[in-house]
Amino acid sequence: MNFTFIFFISISLAMDAFAVSLASGFSHPKFTVPKALRMALFFGGFQAGMPLIGWYAGTHIQKLITAFDHWIAFILLALIGGHMIYHALLNHSETPRFDPFQLKFLTGLAIATSIDALVVGISLALIKTPIFMTVAMIGSVTFLLSFMGVYLGRKSGDLFGSKFEILGGLILIILGLKILIEHLTA
Repeated sequence: MNFTFIFFISISLAMDAFAVSLASGFSHPKFTVPKALRMALFFGGFQAGMPLIGWYAGTHIQKLITAFDHWIAFILLALIGGHMIYHALLNHSETPRFDPFQLKFLTGLAIATSIDALVVGISLALIKTPIFMTVAMIGSVTFLLSFMGVYLGRKSGDLFGSKFEILGGLILIILGLKILIEHLTA
């Protein structure tokens, strides 16, 4: 498998994490480099780790995972997106602001956006792909796009306030629906 092919796989896997990072940037009041790095590390780490797990599991686990992976992703993204919308519609002075950088939310988002990478890892095992270079590329691309997503989301959120927090929540719910529909109609 050549570098270009691996790069495009990396970009496609990173798109969900980029969208979630963008939505998270919309909803957070202050951009800080440590928070953006934390999200990028979680997303990049999970995106690199899941194909590695899938690659090692080979085809034995594929039937178990594909039976419900889309439901897990949909539920996690819908719950977190719904929470963002709910918070945006409330009076912000009376409720604590949704913080997608909290460990519980960050872990859920990282899992939800990297489940497809697990299945990709299984596919990579079947076509005898050199896994370590591949997961390094997937993790690196996801890290960079996630960091940029938080930054761009925050800059846009500064301009539009809670409207973008609602948009961010809708993006997460739509992303969850997209994952669910793609798997149910495949």
